[in-house]
Amino acid sequence: MAFTGELAISTRGLRKTYRRLNGSKHVAVEGLDLDVPVGGVHGFLGPNGSGKTTTIRMLLGLIRADQGTMRVFDQPVPARLPDVVGRVGAIVEQPKFFPNFSGRRNLLLLAGAIGADSRLVEVVLGDVGLADRAKDRYRTYSLGMKQRLAIAATLLKDPDLLIFDEPTNGLDPAGIREIRDVMRGLAGRGKTVLVSSHILAEVEQVADTVSIIARGRMIADGRVSDLLGTGAARTVRVGVAVPGTAGSLLEAQGWTVRRDGHQLLVDGAPDPARITEILARQGLFVDELTPVKVDLESVFLELTAGQGPGTRPPDEHPHGRRAAGSDS
Repeated sequence: MAFTGELAISTRGLRKTYRRLNGSKHVAVEGLDLDVPVGGVHGFLGPNGSGKTTTIRMLLGLIRADQGTMRVFDQPVPARLPDVVGRVGAIVEQPKFFPNFSGRRNLLLLAGAIGADSRLVEVVLGDVGLADRAKDRYRTYSLGMKQRLAIAATLLKDPDLLIFDEPTNGLDPAGIREIRDVMRGLAGRGKTVLVSSHILAEVEQVADTVSIIARGRMIADGRVSDLLGTGAARTVRVGVAVPGTAGSLLEAQGWTVRRDGHQLLVDGAPDPARITEILARQGLFVDELTPVKVDLESVFLELTAGQGPGTRPPDEHPHGRRAAGSDS
């Protein structure tokens, strides 16, 4: 779908290839049309090697695209990147901080280096929930705290767009929750957050809109609520005394029926009430009728089935958590 309204990021026909050691070419991004609306959190999802990091690097001017166009806040990049770079903050790799300096001192040094108002240091420490640990040495921080300090560093120039590439990679559940809360807080302040991630349950909790890519191509995008409503078949769990007979009756309606122990899983019924109606006409009465919750992971797996890459582009993460049944 095409997002309506103002866009923070827009690409058209984006293409990037890499040359392998044997001389052959690997297409990392192929004809990618990506739209990120202004405001809220936008999840950028895809199997490992699908081109997420490559796309982000092209947007930031770190590598060149072979073909296609890119716009950030309606300015063509990389040609006009200097005009909009002040509105963009990004974490693509783990930033370097002085381990024996406090979090506050690290940010004060960075603020001085980029010409930011030093008074913003206390503000951004509060934004990421590190105000009470600001005087502690960086080397004593947990991985989640280090990531929050990195986010604080990107906020020193008060950007309108924040780009985070796998920000929760390697974090424990507490650290993941902390980063999620920070992203939602930033979105609540009117910022636009683009987050590349393979931890689908976390993206579902934090993102307003998503784009899903596979092998460098866009395969789905839109509001999370819309994808959850239409991205996968609506399944209903049916409990009935004679599942065999009930299954045949429901299949005769053109619906897909699967056995799950002594119960049935029915896909395609327009309304669960229709299931009870069909069975009741034949004297069969259900003792359970439960819609099966569709989550973003099931939509993702359905859309990317068979899309696993053969080779990882050189700038994609070489490791990371696996989503159940898929690579990130």
